[in-house]
Amino acid sequence: MSDATPALSAVGLGRRYGRRAWALRDCTIDLPQGRIIGLVGANGAGKTTLLHLAIGLLRPTEGMVSMFGRPIRMDRPAGLARVGFVAQDHPLYKGFSVSDMLRFGHAMNPRFDRAGARRRLRDLDIPLDRKAGALSGGQQAQVALTLALAKQPRILVLDEPVASLDPLARREVMRTLVDAVAGTDLTVLLSSHVVTELERVCDHLVLLHQGRVRLAGDIDDLLAGHRLLTGPRSDDAVEVQGVVNATHGLRHSSLLVRRPAGAPTHPRWEAHPVGLEEIVLAYLEQPDINRPAERRA
Repeated sequence: MSDATPALSAVGLGRRYGRRAWALRDCTIDLPQGRIIGLVGANGAGKTTLLHLAIGLLRPTEGMVSMFGRPIRMDRPAGLARVGFVAQDHPLYKGFSVSDMLRFGHAMNPRFDRAGARRRLRDLDIPLDRKAGALSGGQQAQVALTLALAKQPRILVLDEPVASLDPLARREVMRTLVDAVAGTDLTVLLSSHVVTELERVCDHLVLLHQGRVRLAGDIDDLLAGHRLLTGPRSDDAVEVQGVVNATHGLRHSSLLVRRPAGAPTHPRWEAHPVGLEEIVLAYLEQPDINRPAERRA
């Protein structure tokens, strides 16, 4: 399989609940192989829906999605073996010991790396004889991630895996993820509300807003292609192209703009670099010009 083939490719992908409530609409996107891809958006933006469509847990209402150039077939063992998935609540069998879950994973997955999983959990000081229900939230997240990685999938999907964890546990889980995928060709699709965490570990970003993809690309390119312009107050900055968001004070205006790196700036404006969180917030503040914001994630 060529590296140029997207890990996931969606064309006109959409999912509707009932007759009117579209959770995702007109999603056309290619996600590159071998990258850690961050998926961001407000509650109800369609993140979970996109993740579930991407790995075949939901059927689309419209459009299509493929994995490594082929239709997704999660009803076949080969399809299941290609995907690792960790949900937000880290579902584990609470009465099983960690060793029990490793044995179960080995029995269910032909490529399951049981020895590697045991080493990773020991390195994390997680007792293999401890019941899952007796583990802390951070430990449960680490076990769920380890089980998913031990399948040796081609793509790993993580739906808000650190949402319920304290900052230290979040950082430890993210560090484990980065260490685990370093030097491999694994593709990771990770949704999170914590943009600063994504900026540390991800190299590609997809932003959903009100059920549609509003921004996608390599993070370095997105940072290089956005600038914050500041200058005297102007309610009608007609000379500025690519305005994403504008804020106005009594005497000054600030414009978040998207344009090619190195593009000249009008003399009345001063250009400043902008961080990923500022870019994300600017897009999330955009009004929905297509329809009422009736969404379900």
